[in-house]
Amino acid sequence: MDAFLQFYIPIFYIVYILIAFALPTYRVWKTTGINPITFSKSDNAHDYIGGVFKVLLLAVFIEIGIQCFFPAIMHNYLLPMNYLNNPIFRVIGLVIIHLSCIWTIIAQYQMNKSWRIGIDEQNKTELVSTGIFAYSRNPIFLGMLITLTGLFFISPNGLSFCILIVSFVILQIQVRLEEDFLIKIHGDIYRAYKKSTRRWL
Repeated sequence: MDAFLQFYIPIFYIVYILIAFALPTYRVWKTTGINPITFSKSDNAHDYIGGVFKVLLLAVFIEIGIQCFFPAIMHNYLLPMNYLNNPIFRVIGLVIIHLSCIWTIIAQYQMNKSWRIGIDEQNKTELVSTGIFAYSRNPIFLGMLITLTGLFFISPNGLSFCILIVSFVILQIQVRLEEDFLIKIHGDIYRAYKKSTRRWL
């Protein structure tokens, strides 16, 4: 990884987290008084996934930190995939993470006060089905997966690959939990939305 990316990728990731998640969370709390983070410490499936999300977030920070500031550790212990480590893949990765960032920010804006991290069983939210949500029922999760794919292209190694795969599996489970919940809340309106709009794209 060249010197530019060593500094740019950590900065991008921090800015991505702030713009795509921290600021929308603060905006919802400030305008509604509702904490949009719904994961707790119980032992059910929903909260277990919340715990896995936290581990994955930390793992991404660790992976980026190692690849940018401790390259020797990456080359010796993270199983680098050297056959994928070339400038073309890095450019593709950079394009992907920036497009996914824009996509996620737009989706966050369109969700407005309905934005939640997890399933909110205490406060009913409006069903958002227009804008980007007319093309994907889960555009923010899709943006997250695309971002992780881009990071893998920038630094293909065993850890970044495992993060991508585990995130894909966990998000598939979370999406289905949320779909079941939304059917209970919105009934036939959500069923019709499911028929007209794909889960991912």
